[in-house]
Amino acid sequence: MKSPRKVLMVAPLIFLLTVHTSASPAYDDQPSTRHSDGHVCIGCVLVVSMIEQLVQVHNSTVQTSMERLCSYLPEKLFLKTTCYVVVRMFGPDIIKLLEAKLNADVVCHTLKFCKQDPGQPLCHLYPFPRSDSDICSLPFLAKICQKIKLAIENSLPFKDTDSDKYSVFPTLRGYHWRGRDCNDNDKMVYPGLPVHISHLYTFKITANLIISLLKGVDPKDGIPYEKKFCEGSQPRGIILLGDSMSLVSNFKSFFNLPAALTDELNWPQLSGATGFLNSTSGLKENSIYLRLRKRNRCNHRDYQNISRNGASSQNLESFIESLSRNQLLDHPAIVIYAMIGNDVCNGKTNPVPAMTTPEKLFSKVMQTLQYLDSHLPNGSHVILFGLPDGTFLWDNLHNRYHPLGQLNKDVTYEHFYSFLNCLQVSPCHGWMSSNRTLRTLTSERAEQLSSTLKRIATSQKFANFNLFYMDFDFREIMEEWRKRGGQPWQLIEPVDGFHPNEVALQLLADGFWKKAQLQWPQVLGKENPFNHQIEQVFGDQGGH
Repeated sequence: MKSPRKVLMVAPLIFLLTVHTSASPAYDDQPSTRHSDGHVCIGCVLVVSMIEQLVQVHNSTVQTSMERLCSYLPEKLFLKTTCYVVVRMFGPDIIKLLEAKLNADVVCHTLKFCKQDPGQPLCHLYPFPRSDSDICSLPFLAKICQKIKLAIENSLPFKDTDSDKYSVFPTLRGYHWRGRDCNDNDKMVYPGLPVHISHLYTFKITANLIISLLKGVDPKDGIPYEKKFCEGSQPRGIILLGDSMSLVSNFKSFFNLPAALTDELNWPQLSGATGFLNSTSGLKENSIYLRLRKRNRCNHRDYQNISRNGASSQNLESFIESLSRNQLLDHPAIVIYAMIGNDVCNGKTNPVPAMTTPEKLFSKVMQTLQYLDSHLPNGSHVILFGLPDGTFLWDNLHNRYHPLGQLNKDVTYEHFYSFLNCLQVSPCHGWMSSNRTLRTLTSERAEQLSSTLKRIATSQKFANFNLFYMDFDFREIMEEWRKRGGQPWQLIEPVDGFHPNEVALQLLADGFWKKAQLQWPQVLGKENPFNHQIEQVFGDQGGH
């Protein structure tokens, strides 16, 4: 029987679950209860660790530190209120255990948030010395919760009045993920459709120009703006088919948790491929989309990020239909296929048998390419990214302190990886492991899959797009970062010790752009000579 304590602990733990449930694929033969209990255990250990460290940093009592932690939470979604309820109910037990100098592992095992299953090892992060009710159970919220769930599962916008797969709402697969709809009441007006340019862009209209601008023509000569500025300029969109490795993981969003959750704990608006915001890292490099937009202002808002946590070659078919492209009416597109992690990454005790084989990869990728050939406009381009050699994770992080261990110098990434593997919730047991043989086997399989992708790119032809292959060489990214005075470990998201961070993805985008310019300049299209005039007439083109 499940402990009732878990019921009330679920909500305040959600912001600290460093390994999101969907960060790796779900396997049918892995019991869901163990998977769920593992994440509850992680959440408990992280929360108690933060309380313990707040006691040390502020030289305060455990009670004060628990209240301080609750004060950091937002009021939205009742998180702060729920946290105070948990403190009131479970605080006395936590106080007694921490005052007895027991660490977070022992506290959480004692309170039954962590447990040792029969025949399984005792999982612990530090050295030794599922819910039956939720907010969606409320009748008046059940319908909207179901709609949100379907939006996330299908990778389609939650708010889309005209059902054209574009939205004026930012999160829940809205314009953080694909270009903002210019008119959510007209399904024939959306980014990538070559209609009158005045429909594509939002702009201020003065009284004497209103008639001409609504018709989309230059009042000086009567020539339509679409024809004048975009015809023959080779406009194109950018579409990313990827996994969580292609996204910027949103572990920095503690103070804006509701927004983070509605973007599935990612920052697609900062993606190296489709991001439309300038980098927060201070790098001058921009995303591939922003470079395409700068090259041709007629590419404005024409981006789609069809990526998902846990995506792989084997499950892409379940959400690829969320891609929006009219083969007859829309501009061509550059499609980047970047399933770079989950075909070799899983959290199983023995991860090798669950890895995708080259034969299975070939079959699924061909299925994906055939789908694209039947949906992409003629003149499009598809680039297959190979898989990285993830041994850089262990090599650069294992002996460094995890954020939870920096205060007391007691938890390294080796300890953190071991803890995740013990709970069978690691995003990538094969590379996040002290077992050198296992790391080598994982890299060998990744190399085999990359060779399969390269073989497909060099041997297969399609009617509506050209096909290319590009290595995902993280060594090049590390070398570039070293030239700038950085260290390789700075390129990895510190909380989960796995995902490339914003800096790494911006450097990857820079490498992609430079290689494309040298090897396949036709992919990027030519520079539009009317960019300056477009800026003069339309300004920032309505922003994003």
